Parts: sequence; structure tokens; C-alpha cells
Amino acid sequence: MTSAPASRPRVLVTRAIFPEVIDQLAEHVDVEANPDDQLWSRDELIRRAQGKQGLLTTGGERVDAALLAACPDLRICANMAVGYNNFDVPAMTAAGVLATNAPGVLTDTTADFGFALMMAAARRVTESEHWLRAGQWDRWRYDLFAGSDIHGTTLGIIGMGRIGQGIARRGTHGFGMQVIYHNRSRLPAEDEAAVGATYVSKQALLQSADHVVLVVPYTPESHHTIGAAELALMKPTATLTNIARGGIVDDVALARALSEGRIAAAGLDVFEGEPKVHPDLLACRNVVLTPHIASASVPTRLAMARLAADNLAGFLTTGQPLTPINPEVLGKG
Repeated sequence: MTSAPASRPRVLVTRAIFPEVIDQLAEHVDVEANPDDQLWSRDELIRRAQGKQGLLTTGGERVDAALLAACPDLRICANMAVGYNNFDVPAMTAAGVLATNAPGVLTDTTADFGFALMMAAARRVTESEHWLRAGQWDRWRYDLFAGSDIHGTTLGIIGMGRIGQGIARRGTHGFGMQVIYHNRSRLPAEDEAAVGATYVSKQALLQSADHVVLVVPYTPESHHTIGAAELALMKPTATLTNIARGGIVDDVALARALSEGRIAAAGLDVFEGEPKVHPDLLACRNVVLTPHIASASVPTRLAMARLAADNLAGFLTTGQPLTPINPEVLGKG
């Protein structure tokens, strides 16, 4: 007598992603997708997650002890992002739920965008475009939207992981910049040499850099890494670029510093409380604002989605995820 086939693992994809990635997942697991990209309430997310063994999340869905308690069948949550501050990793580990993210595949795309955002802020691209579109351009002037140079200046990077090192390489080898950095731990000498970067204290970086770029993960310890005190250390001609996470910068303090001319300009891709943006920032002319799109090239976003799907399918079918955050969960149960 032939036994009935074992039921396949069930996964929930919490936001709309590429249809071909849904098809990729469906070859291995049963998928409940969200093709219309409905923004589910917390209660609705938990309701849909019940009975699922896996979640594919996009960075905005909180996975914590309450959700885990309500979803005892859950075995893995795969973030389609390199950051995972939406995961309570200790709670997931205690519950025996694997967490994965999508590092590596977005490094160069995000580093490119960080440089683009920094340059747009320094050269007053957004401010001048708004002025032109408003019909105010009627003559050339020697000082018309004169900004600051990038080449030959000092680039300060706070956070020196993969993306920080990518930005350093672009500064050193592409623009002849002097690159200084601050990080929780210093890089090995050979890695510093490869990207042409020098380790300094956070205070020295803020005081010396012409352009400061933030690439640190969000944790309670990194909350408001840049606040009023730090902004006061920066040069009045300096720019600040944040492609890390909202909450790394005190947005209210930054808006005040920008409006009062204490720093020259800023470029922000992430915000406290996003997608809402503080109205004080919206009122500043000398800030470039983008809606969390640093990794948003089609090839890179597709690679991020495929990696998240590979983590889900790999773990649920063979026990072999590609990029575990809490690998101590593997082999349990």
C-alpha cells in the first residue's frame, strides 16, 4: 500500500515581490503570497502567519516574542534585506526559529547609491532642480548653487562593513579622497590598505571629515549615533549622508542644524518612523530625501528576493540555509 505524500512546508510572503521568485518558492513549498502588497495590520500578519513554517519578510514586519508565541509552527523568518532590526533575534533563538538575511548581494549597489546621495547633497542637485522647475532661472551667476567638491576632500565613514568598505574604495580609487573611518572594531591592516582607509576616533572623524557617511546597523546602542552634540562637532561646510537605518540620526536635531547652517547639507535615504518623514526635514532646502531606495536596482532587488527564497526553501527542505543570523538554531529539534 502506497503511503500518502508528506505535506509540504507552508510559507507566507508578507509583501509583494517578483512573481518569478514566488514561482521559485512554489517549486519547493506551499506559498501564500501578497501580490497586491496589502499593508497588513499586526493582528492580520499574525493571523496569516499561523500554521506557516516560514515567513519571507522585507524589513518592516516585526518578528518578536508575541508573534512567535502566536505562531508555534514557525521555523524560519527570511529577511529580504541585509539589516534585521525588525527581528528580535534572542527571542527567535529561544523559540528555535532561524533568522536569515540577505548580505553581500546588495553591497555595490548600495555603495553606489551612498556615493550618489552624498554627491547630490554636496553639489546641491535637488535644491537647484526644484529652483529650476519653479521657473526661477533667468541668468548665470558665478555663485549659482555653488556647493562643495568631492574629489580630493576627506571622507569619513562610520560603520566599516561590506558597504562601508565599498564606499571607501570608491572614495580612494575613484575620487582621490582621504578616507577615515570609525567602527566598533578596527579592520585588519591589509583590509585598511585595500580600501585606503585610516582608523580614527568618532570625534576626530566628525571634526575632520568634509563628508560623513553612515553605514552602521541599527541597534539600541547605535540609536542617535548622530545627534545635536555630534552635529556640533562637524564643519559648517560638511555634509552628512545616512544610508543605514532610521534612528541612527536624530532627525529633529539634524533639521535644526541644517536650517541654522551648522552643517552645509545632508542626504537621507532612511528616517525615524518611516515612511513618515519629520516635517522639519521636509522644510529644509539643503537636504536630499529619498524613500529607502539605496539597494533599489532591479538586478539587486531580484538577487535579494532570490536569496531570501533560497534561505527559506533550503532550510525547510534540506536544513541548509545560506545566510543564517543565529546558526545556533540549526540542528535543534
